Amino acid sequence: MMRSFGADEVAAILDTPRLVEALRTAFRGDTRTPTRHHHKVDVPGAPQAMLLLMPAWTEGGYMGVKVVSVFPGNAARGLDSVQGNYLLMSATTGEPLALVDGRMLTLRRTACASALAADYLARRDAARLLMVGTGALAPHLVRAHAAIRPIREVAIWGRDKAKARALAERLSGGSFVARAADDLEAAMRAADIVSCATLSKDPLVCGDWLRPGQHVDLVGSYARDMRESDDAAVARARVHVDTPAALLESGDLAMPLASGALHQDAIAGTLADLARGAAPGRRADDEITLFKSTGTALEDLAGAVLVYEGAPR
Repeated sequence: MMRSFGADEVAAILDTPRLVEALRTAFRGDTRTPTRHHHKVDVPGAPQAMLLLMPAWTEGGYMGVKVVSVFPGNAARGLDSVQGNYLLMSATTGEPLALVDGRMLTLRRTACASALAADYLARRDAARLLMVGTGALAPHLVRAHAAIRPIREVAIWGRDKAKARALAERLSGGSFVARAADDLEAAMRAADIVSCATLSKDPLVCGDWLRPGQHVDLVGSYARDMRESDDAAVARARVHVDTPAALLESGDLAMPLASGALHQDAIAGTLADLARGAAPGRRADDEITLFKSTGTALEDLAGAVLVYEGAPR
């Protein structure tokens, strides 16, 4: 009988340490991930939305597909931008096994993919994190980074200062102190890790503000006309991607590649390369590293399998 997992169950099972290790194993393995479908959806009186279909499978194991939508205009409606569900099936019989809340799965796997990348690329003593953005993904990114590095101070920056203050208050406590940052440049210069998850079309991470030893985690830009970093940022950093699709899909890389500010042979590797040891992680304490994530169906499958196998029977 097919099982159903709501958001709370997904969040409880997909704790950061377990999911980071599941993603590490998945990136080392042989998961089939056909090109995902992107469909633009016009929304009267609101920004254009996107419908994505993301299939993946491992031979003789599991297969699944995520149907997810990204509606940027939802913020004005008091709704999350990302909605969806994941259907997990047997890759031996095709039998449906589970329906998993796609929104929470996306939030958790995205944050933990960034944490996995930071595990290879951020300095081991990174203690100060800047979170640029106050959306649904922001708290997951903060907690994921704090789970794999000794984060003690978190600065939250957002265009809506009230949201930044509210998120800082919500996150404070435990192993770190969080505060709202009014000055983005000052907060960025002070950070050891800069994580950015916005829907911006104009750069927020400026290369001139970066200092040696920082790690930059870019999550938000999923289209060629969106970008969170300027040309100088990618030119100064050693750049890694989750998959080669990031070079085509995100303006953070597509724009500097088109202008010549970044050359494709300067891309140091993918998450699979890092996980398999085919590409080195951080090479020096003063190196600036940058990870660009656009998401992959491999991550969704790994997370959904962890939910299915980890849930009480």
